[in-house]
Amino acid sequence: MNPPRPTLRRRITLLNGLLLVATGAGVLVTTWLMVEAGAGQAQVLLAGLAALAVLSTLGLIGGYWITARALRPLQQVTTTARRLSTETLDQRLRYSGPDDEIAELAGTFDAMLDRLASAFDSQKRFVANASHELRTPLAVMRTEVDVTLTDPEADLAEYRRMARVLRDASVRANSLVDALLLLARTEAQAGRRLARKAPVDLAVACTTALSTVQRDIARMGILVNTDLRPAPVIGDPSLLDRLAGNLVENAVRYNEANGHLWVHTGMTAEQAWLVVANTGGELDPSEVPALFEPFRRGGLERTGSRGAGLGLSIVRAVCDAHGGSVRAVARSGGGLEVTVLLPAAATTPVSRGAASVPQRH
Repeated sequence: MNPPRPTLRRRITLLNGLLLVATGAGVLVTTWLMVEAGAGQAQVLLAGLAALAVLSTLGLIGGYWITARALRPLQQVTTTARRLSTETLDQRLRYSGPDDEIAELAGTFDAMLDRLASAFDSQKRFVANASHELRTPLAVMRTEVDVTLTDPEADLAEYRRMARVLRDASVRANSLVDALLLLARTEAQAGRRLARKAPVDLAVACTTALSTVQRDIARMGILVNTDLRPAPVIGDPSLLDRLAGNLVENAVRYNEANGHLWVHTGMTAEQAWLVVANTGGELDPSEVPALFEPFRRGGLERTGSRGAGLGLSIVRAVCDAHGGSVRAVARSGGGLEVTVLLPAAATTPVSRGAASVPQRH
């Protein structure tokens, strides 16, 4: 049988109980000695009161010292919290005392700091990458304008070419801004009630997504295999459409000439599912989880040649906002398979904001 855990409550209770017993014993001994000495009742009473006063004072001092000693780690937590800033998130309590409530608090505090440090690092990388992505089309536009304006022999055809370059660069910048806004909007709904809730069939969303990229599919000679069975869910229609669109667009963008694309949907009693797989380049399985981070493109960062690298980040955020999950695995021979699981429509209330969404961990 394991010994009782030395919690702070038990230790303080035990020590205060010992002080109380010691005080009572002191009064009892003093009274006994006075009686043995043949003192009168008045003397016994006065001596008892004096002993009580002395022992009570010592008890208060001892209790204060015991409590201060027991709560000293809390002062360390407070001091560390006051000292924290975005530049000192590497500091930790690293409490090494008894396994009690203070140890739990210190461990929770250190874990919280770990999460905050990770979030701040992720935010810094996100801002740096977003700045880089936006800087690229702006630099292209500025360079094209400078080169064309400084060319004394530039004719109408050259200015038309410059206009086309500027238009393409502005479209890319606009697409990136739209994706960033969508990602921010979606992540803001994770752990909260969805702003919009309506019936959506993932099979229909996939059909729409496939029709949007039909020209690219034909250009690349991709063979499409579909098995679109009903997969009704309840959620934000625009976000769920974007989820299907991003998966299909990524599967085409990162495919190979004359490759394959698989899009399947279906449902069980509890969940609706969507699977999108494609052929393509070999992927290191250890790199697959990082693909759901912003600006990651198949192990490459900030290349700028194949989309903004926000597609799977948005997919993950949409799944989180709808209480679902997403996972990806590298296919043998190249390519990726992404599986989305969402609560089935039968398990989700339709009324606006009727169900809260669990927080992602």
